[in-house]
Amino acid sequence: MDRAMDMHDDPLLDMFKLDQFELAQGDGRSATDWEAEAWIGHAFDKFWLRSEGERASGTTNARIEAFWDHAFASYWDWQLGARHDVGSGPDRNWAAFGVQGIAPYWFEIEATVYVGDAGRTALRLRAQYELLLTQRLILQSEFEANLYGKRDQARGVVDGLSDADLGLRLRYEIRREIAPYVGVVWKRRFGDPDFGGHSGGEAQFLVGLRIWF
Repeated sequence: MDRAMDMHDDPLLDMFKLDQFELAQGDGRSATDWEAEAWIGHAFDKFWLRSEGERASGTTNARIEAFWDHAFASYWDWQLGARHDVGSGPDRNWAAFGVQGIAPYWFEIEATVYVGDAGRTALRLRAQYELLLTQRLILQSEFEANLYGKRDQARGVVDGLSDADLGLRLRYEIRREIAPYVGVVWKRRFGDPDFGGHSGGEAQFLVGLRIWF
C-alpha cells in the first residue's frame, strides 16, 4: 500500500510545446522558424528533447538537443545531454551541460555550456519574460546570445559573440493551449566574410502560432 501511494505522489507526466512556429519577413527575405520541446518523466527527473531552427532560401539550419533533466532547487533544474547541429556546413556534435529555471520577478533563464570535438566550446544564454496585459493577451519578451570559444570557418562561426536576438511577441490565447501571435525580432550576426561568416543586424516582422499539450 505504501508503495502504491508513493507512485501516485510522483506520477509519470509528459508535455509537448511548439513554443514558436512562425513566418518572418525582413530585409527582402522570408524565413520559417520554429522552437519546440517535449519531456516525459517525474517531478525530479525527466527526459527532455528540444529543437529549434530556420528554413530560408532553400536551406534549413537546425539544432536538436536531448537532456536528462534533474530538479535541484525550487524552480531550478540542471540538464546533462547532447546537441546535434545540421544545415550550412558540416554537422557538429556537442556534449551539453546547463541550468534552467525561474529567477526573481518570474524571468525564465537558460544557460548551457557545450563542448565539441577539436576543442570547440560554446555558451548559449537565454532569458524570457511574460507580461499579462489581460487574461488572454500576453506580451512575451525574449533575449538570446550564442558565444563560441573558437572560429569554425566551415559553418561561418566566429570566436566570441556569434549572434544575439531580441524579440517581442504579442499572443492571444484562444485557449491556454492554442495562441496565435504577431511580433518583431531584431537579429544581430557577427562574422568575418573572409572566413565564410556574415555580419549585420536586421529587424524581422513575424506572425506565428503557439501550441502545447
